[in-house]
Amino acid sequence: MLESSLNLVIKGDKKMGKAIVWFRNLLRIHDNPLLNWVHSSEEIDEIIPIYIIDVEWFNQDSNAIGHNRKKFLFESLLDLNQNFKKKYGTNILILYGKSSEVISSIIESLDSELKYLICDYCSEPRKRNSINEIKDNLSHSGIGVKIFPAVNTILDIEIIIQSPNYVNPKSAKDIDKIFRENFEESPNGYFVGESLSPPDDLRFDLDAMGNMIKKYPIKKYHVTDDMLKNRLTKLKLDFNMVDSYFIGGEKEGLERLKRKISKRPDFVNSFKKPNTISTNKKDNPLEPTTTGLSPYLSNGCLSPRLVWNECLRIHFNSRHENPPESLHGQLMFREMFYLLSRSVKNWDNDVGNSNCKTIRWGDYDNEKIKAWESGKTGFPYIDAMMRQLESTGWMHHLGRHAVSCFLTRGQLWQNWKYGRDIFEKKLVDSDWALNNGNWLWLAGVAPFSMPYYRIYNPCPDSKSSLNVETIETNFIRQWIPELAMFPSKYIYEPHLAPIAVQKSSECIIGTDYPYPMVDRKLSRKENLILFKQSNERILASKKNNF
Repeated sequence: MLESSLNLVIKGDKKMGKAIVWFRNLLRIHDNPLLNWVHSSEEIDEIIPIYIIDVEWFNQDSNAIGHNRKKFLFESLLDLNQNFKKKYGTNILILYGKSSEVISSIIESLDSELKYLICDYCSEPRKRNSINEIKDNLSHSGIGVKIFPAVNTILDIEIIIQSPNYVNPKSAKDIDKIFRENFEESPNGYFVGESLSPPDDLRFDLDAMGNMIKKYPIKKYHVTDDMLKNRLTKLKLDFNMVDSYFIGGEKEGLERLKRKISKRPDFVNSFKKPNTISTNKKDNPLEPTTTGLSPYLSNGCLSPRLVWNECLRIHFNSRHENPPESLHGQLMFREMFYLLSRSVKNWDNDVGNSNCKTIRWGDYDNEKIKAWESGKTGFPYIDAMMRQLESTGWMHHLGRHAVSCFLTRGQLWQNWKYGRDIFEKKLVDSDWALNNGNWLWLAGVAPFSMPYYRIYNPCPDSKSSLNVETIETNFIRQWIPELAMFPSKYIYEPHLAPIAVQKSSECIIGTDYPYPMVDRKLSRKENLILFKQSNERILASKKNNF
């Protein structure tokens, strides 16, 4: 690229240049090391901040990404622009297309000195391949590429997995050891470093930003706020999104952090995740009994370091629960899956994956998968969870346990990857590392899995470890209106209700609501035998190869 002295600023003896600041999975201005670095850098005078929407997310004809995920992203981008406008007086450039092509077009359109492309680290293979392609394209350009680690994690994932003493963590004890080796410990939790405040000011190359969106090819990539708002309106109309609960964006994430954590010290100190109610709040079937922060963490709207430190502040001089069941423990498990997703080959597959047993699952059964996905299995707890997922893009972790178990080793004997793909499409907190890790865990195939013979009863009662509310049962009534008039006594197993009760409830099982698609006890028994046989076959194979 030709150097133009007119577009350079001299600071001391150094020539100041420009930087493209690319937010990849970073939709916030708080604890944003990219912004803090360019603010303090003696090499950078002005920046061009951008976000690139993948084509499949912006293609209205594609259903590869669920409507709730799209809604959350579009809301988050509008919020990010609003925050930038309020804090710094300008928007970021929102573009869509293949990242390498968009970046190349931006660089070609600039007539000023570009020194850096900077971005946040992403562990997903597709995104790692994308940034590697871009680095290769820029290798002879004189433009540096800076990738900031630990932006959406607490640990520097690449540094940890490349350390000589690293061993794949398989338990809470293992991930605690990794934290202990990297952070100072206190009785209240590890000191993981302060979260950064947004810089007070930034300088933007407004001329370049304004000019490039007026000309091709950038003009065709450019996405305006009005375009995002129109897409949001269409999504809400097309999918009748009246029950969509989670609003995307940093503002909502910070408000939820304050509402759910900062103002509830007793909740934070006594939090034990296995004790939370899976059917949401008794008086509000839409409100989680957990923090509900996962969508904001997974989409980069909220810093995990900020959440950790807020819990640490509350723990100070207080009696509190400890990992693995505490909120700190949940964040540590999150880090564990990020590490494994990078250190375990084929993390997202059941072949060539050292953390996945090669179970001989049943052939893909479209009827079973569709009944499960659409919430028409005839098991109200399973169906309510899956309908909630479709409507809101979210589900309590115990609900995820139950529906995953039901699909795989519990009742339907289907490969975990089929359920993984549906969750990947629909969950607003979908995350490649975590989604695969959770499915490996719950299918019973991973070293860190619960024992395969621990099968959740899909018809839970008040004593179930799924922690369901059984008196009012408003959660079931919310998501399965067919059962709205059913007595709570029968609502988790309506097929057992006498026909007189079914008639008085205006819901005949087998007609108005499905009869159970399988015999839960018989299928459990058969699947346990199949799993045991697979385990024995794996063990025999290892002995033969020894």
